[in-house]
Amino acid sequence: MTLEQRSLPDPLLGSDGRKVTTEEQWRSVRRPDILRLFRDYVYGREPVGRPEHIGFHVEKEDGFMEGAAIRKRVEIRFEGPGGAGAFRLLLFLPAKAAKPVPVFLLINNRGRAVADAERASSSPFWPAELIVSRGYAAALFHTEELDPDRDDGFADGVHGLFDPVEKPRSPHAWGTIAAWAWGACRAMDYLETDPDIDPRRVAVVGHSRGGKTALWAGAIDPRFAMVVSNNSGCTGAALSRGKRGETIRDINARFPHWFCETYKSFDGRENELPVDQHMLLSLIAPRALYVSSATEDLWADPESEFLSLIAAEPVYRLFGSEGLGTASLPPADTPVFGSGVGYHIRTGKHDMGLSDWRHFIDFADRAMRAQ
Repeated sequence: MTLEQRSLPDPLLGSDGRKVTTEEQWRSVRRPDILRLFRDYVYGREPVGRPEHIGFHVEKEDGFMEGAAIRKRVEIRFEGPGGAGAFRLLLFLPAKAAKPVPVFLLINNRGRAVADAERASSSPFWPAELIVSRGYAAALFHTEELDPDRDDGFADGVHGLFDPVEKPRSPHAWGTIAAWAWGACRAMDYLETDPDIDPRRVAVVGHSRGGKTALWAGAIDPRFAMVVSNNSGCTGAALSRGKRGETIRDINARFPHWFCETYKSFDGRENELPVDQHMLLSLIAPRALYVSSATEDLWADPESEFLSLIAAEPVYRLFGSEGLGTASLPPADTPVFGSGVGYHIRTGKHDMGLSDWRHFIDFADRAMRAQ
């Protein structure tokens, strides 16, 4: 199905019916309006930004990756009405690179096996050695430390701390994806304080549900200079209108805790949503945005992921970006880099590996090194 056949909302058409034609109109009027719509209808409204009480405990050690890296283990601590909480950030810095360095922050939804702090083993899902060898710091946090990935009535994790269950929940209250994105923003709070990190060059990365989270984190927090969405599919990078594979009804049935309650009212009613996912991608503009798919990931629907990026390009062009320069899905394993956006479709299944990371880093070399 073509973009024209999907009848998408125009990201540059304001709620008052007037066309956005300047950067200032986008920043002051249209962008806040789209952000409000996504909070009200999809991801929910987080009750707190940076907590009043937040602190960082850092352990720094040398001699990792045969001397090529310095390891930092950071505990990010905070307090809310429901008590105290914390999660950990694992960080490897290139030992010989001039500081401060750019960083890739991974939202890890794959469990602890992919993140060996001792580096006795390396997973292609998080190839910290590759990232460090290219002059970037490699950072990671585990989603389960912020909020468990289960329908627990929002009693555990940061929901229980900042949105106590004894209070009636609003239909617009934040879901689990928003809680994980909130954690990415708190990791960014720390990275801004680390003299070894350049806070102007932080890329947030996620795969699948982590990719949905990375996009929402990049939308709500303009401090992220680059956002990478890998195989994020439904309610991630993929358009909902005309989507094949997983639908809004499917995702709400399987993961009722991921989004706000209002989102369920659009099960089977994608065309009635006041937003679609290209508008989420447009919220990243003019910062760097990379979307990636996989040929066998039909549940995510690569075509809808790619077309969503194309449909977001008018906002990038408003800021002087030329976009990808093509409206046709590129051949597999052939990345396409525009001045503000990038895309590739990898041969294979729903996963993230070394070839994906090489493309992410190549794009970051162009998009973030120049900043």
